[in-house]
Amino acid sequence: MSTAARAGARATARRRGIARTLPAVALGVAGVLAFAGCTANADGSSGGHDGHSTAGTETEAPAGAGTAADVMFAQMMIPHHEQALEMSGIVLAKDGLDPEVAALAEEIEAAQGPEIAQLETWLGEWDAPREMPGGGHGMSGMLSADELAALEAADATAASQLFLERMIEHHEGAVEMAEEQLASGSHEGAIEMAEAIVATQTAEIERMRALLEG
Repeated sequence: MSTAARAGARATARRRGIARTLPAVALGVAGVLAFAGCTANADGSSGGHDGHSTAGTETEAPAGAGTAADVMFAQMMIPHHEQALEMSGIVLAKDGLDPEVAALAEEIEAAQGPEIAQLETWLGEWDAPREMPGGGHGMSGMLSADELAALEAADATAASQLFLERMIEHHEGAVEMAEEQLASGSHEGAIEMAEAIVATQTAEIERMRALLEG
């Protein structure tokens, strides 16, 4: 065989070897890719058959989000607290007000003002409206317009009496709402606030009853 013929035979053999090797390489690469896909799906970091992520497909509220019960608690407690501030402002404007009643009204303002701000912040974070549909009328302990007008018109002595009587009812309504939040809510911060409302306002109810009896 001539030199040229031998060279041609070696070239043909190389081409046949490459042809046999390529399918095996392709199968190996496919296997690696398939294994990688299975591994990714096993730890929830890759997609399903349709190319979309299968991780976190369960219906869950985002961390820190408020449920319907949390939203209702905030929407109801805001106007309830606002009326407590209004009542406190009315009696604090009276000359000659009983110092103990004045101290209680100031404590109510100091506690409930920041709580309103926090409730408003949560509603914003939850993308919920500040007010309930329909305005949330009929909340327990809320004073009527006539009752507020009577408190406004009373002198310091009569206003102190009215304030204590009406604020006891008002606090009882707030405690009731807070207890509902403790039973049905899930937002950690709102639950902590509800616990504080129950503790603080229950103690204030006892103080107001003692003032009325004294």
